[in-house]
Amino acid sequence: MRLLDLWIDFVNLRSEDYSENSRIPTMTFGTAKEDAYRRDLTINSLFYNINTGSVEDLTGRGIEDLKSGKIVTPLPPKDTFLDDPLRVLRAIRFGARFGFVFEEELTKAAACDDVKNALAAKVSKERVGTEIDLMISGNQPVKAMTYIADLTLFWVVFTLHPKVEPTVSEECQGLCVAYLDAAWNLIQLIGGSSFTGEQRRLCLYAALFLPFRDTIYKDGKGKKVPVVNCIFRDSLKQKASDPETVIKIHRSLEKFLALIPLLTSNDDTQPAEVDMGMELFDVPITSKLRVATGFLLLEVKEFWRAGLLLSTLLYPSDTDSTQDFLEKQFELDRRRDLFKAAEDAIVNLGLEKVWDLKPLVNGKDIMTVLHLKSGGPIVREWQQKLLAWQLAHPVRDCGGMP
Repeated sequence: MRLLDLWIDFVNLRSEDYSENSRIPTMTFGTAKEDAYRRDLTINSLFYNINTGSVEDLTGRGIEDLKSGKIVTPLPPKDTFLDDPLRVLRAIRFGARFGFVFEEELTKAAACDDVKNALAAKVSKERVGTEIDLMISGNQPVKAMTYIADLTLFWVVFTLHPKVEPTVSEECQGLCVAYLDAAWNLIQLIGGSSFTGEQRRLCLYAALFLPFRDTIYKDGKGKKVPVVNCIFRDSLKQKASDPETVIKIHRSLEKFLALIPLLTSNDDTQPAEVDMGMELFDVPITSKLRVATGFLLLEVKEFWRAGLLLSTLLYPSDTDSTQDFLEKQFELDRRRDLFKAAEDAIVNLGLEKVWDLKPLVNGKDIMTVLHLKSGGPIVREWQQKLLAWQLAHPVRDCGGMP
């Protein structure tokens, strides 16, 4: 109901009874103490008494754990997690969000096989996906994924297809978290204003799954499918556009790696030779960099900064993996400078929103000129050639970009 211009939900105090095969309990009316003890964590079990204006801590631990920064369950953690295994992920999310530490008994329970099996069997993938998405979109995504890996829950949450090529080792989870850590640190260093919330979210997913960018499986028809698609579809039940975007980001990386040295070069006198994988139509050699970059950005559109950022992480480095903190910070600064230099070059080329470019000639016009009755590969080929010409001649009176 709405009270004093605020929406208020009224719920009764409840007690819960769980069955072995479901995390959905049978609810009955309960006392305030029973309701407090059914909560996932002690810090979430506090009541505010509007009559006395006081906080009531019926578990006797909520306020203390809140002050000391501990993640604790009101009842024995293994029993709590077996009743509702989703609480494991909620504990991780709250622990990461607030920087709280896990009670030792809770850590052991979260990592035990019984709880992992229950998480895989009793919790819907939609609910798992929601929790993971809240972690990735939150303020401490690296800490959350580190907890998941440390508790040996990574492969429970991110289940791969049983027949992937090439084979993925269990130790790969460490590399996944390491890429996420590097991407997160670089985003923080660059500044959040370069990315929208959605761009940051999918950039972090692309970083987390970067070790899987060349991993595929064959579907029922024998078609090769990126395993990232399987993770989003089957393990996280996210919207179809999420894996499509992450896969596009992954596929852009090699091209960005080839373009970065050309975009950041201080030598403007040398023409840039770029392999476009197609015969260009009337494109001056000095314009090929703009054309190649434009085509790449048309593939990833508004997520091009995500592709560029991950490419800077993969860019060859002069330092090794044994560097100390100061050297790592220097390397991070260097990669930030590399990203900014390439980003500035793309903006200066007028390509920041190249996908808004209106083609000078549409498919119907091409069919008319070529005397074709229907479209096909030849129309697509000429569309690409004409677009390349348009990118190479960014003049307002030709309909190009300024």
